[in-house]
Amino acid sequence: MSTADRAEVVVVGAGPAGAATAWGLARGGRDVLLLDRAHFPRPKACAEYVSPDALRLLDDMGVLDAARAAGASTLTGMRIHAPSGATMVGEFGAARGFRGAHDRGLALRRTVLDPMLVEAARAAGARVETGVAIRDLQRDASGRVTGVVDRTGRVIEAGLVIGADGLRSVVARRLDVGGRHHGPRAVAFVTHYADVEGMGALGEMHVARHGYVGLAPVEDGLTNVALVLPASRAAAASADPAAFVAQWLREHTTLGPRVTRARAMTPVRTTGPFGWRVRRAWRPGAALVGDAAEFYDPFTGEGIHSALRGAALLVPYGHAAATARDARDADIALAAYERARREAFRAKWIVERLIGLAVRHPWLLDRIARGLAGRRDLADTLVGVTGDVVPHATVLHPRFALALVRATLQPHA
Repeated sequence: MSTADRAEVVVVGAGPAGAATAWGLARGGRDVLLLDRAHFPRPKACAEYVSPDALRLLDDMGVLDAARAAGASTLTGMRIHAPSGATMVGEFGAARGFRGAHDRGLALRRTVLDPMLVEAARAAGARVETGVAIRDLQRDASGRVTGVVDRTGRVIEAGLVIGADGLRSVVARRLDVGGRHHGPRAVAFVTHYADVEGMGALGEMHVARHGYVGLAPVEDGLTNVALVLPASRAAAASADPAAFVAQWLREHTTLGPRVTRARAMTPVRTTGPFGWRVRRAWRPGAALVGDAAEFYDPFTGEGIHSALRGAALLVPYGHAAATARDARDADIALAAYERARREAFRAKWIVERLIGLAVRHPWLLDRIARGLAGRRDLADTLVGVTGDVVPHATVLHPRFALALVRATLQPHA
């Protein structure tokens, strides 16, 4: 067996979660093989928003300056339009008492960002193979994962396999981790438009009675347009997704006048359904990270940050598992990763579901938007949470919850 057919660690999926994991492990001296079924650069259905705290992680990997030099747009906060037309605005770094390494986010196309991350992993020492699709896992007699099998039948042995292959993760589906869809199922349609009027330094969310659309200016004067609909309504777009998205934008009250001269510049790509979660993110010999482990809804735009943060969490435990004296010690390390992951993301998961509840109930989002329009401090705190500048637990504190309820119940003209 050649050295190309074995590695200490095989990472399946070279998006942000996989590339960052491979970078961290290779930088720590591990022999890492990073695999992806695509060739880079490749388009990806994504809101392409990088939160302020994610910039810290990009900086750690040495790619932040390159991302800025590539023309990434700067985002200072978010503007949210409720179905009634009520609008709230918040800035990432404006909440009192909270300061992160960065108080602004970025927006950059994945065709630009992802190759940077892959090259960072390669520069750290990881071997990279693209155009390699994994169809199965290899196991020993005890059921422990000992490698992967690609679509040609090639077996690549590994002391540790990491699944970072997204919502439709082959690794997750081959592991007995209790993966399931939960919550409302939704599908996203993502494209890029030129000449959308009125785009500035704020990202935008426009919520309708059924679904929402996010807008973010990216490089080259383009706007990322991500339309998210319940799966039951998304079926109507199957015949002509581009025409469907264009009509949805034209008919939306707050967007129609701004897209009269806008032009679609990239094909519409779909992703979903969302609401994917595993019962636990490891099994003997394998671990999951990024969307392969959990993804609820793209409304908060934290997907890239969660991928990078999850990778940073996994790296020390992956290192310990890959260098363990025996299988028992390796399992102890991966079980510790699961505990750390749950502790790090528990408040985030709760906040995501609470925000999802408001988005699915227009009357509730209308009340919240009207209330926060008059309480900029609360709006800044909430948007700071989605930028990962303010800890998620802040909005779960009784003091914030009470202030939000009072603002929501306040009579409005």
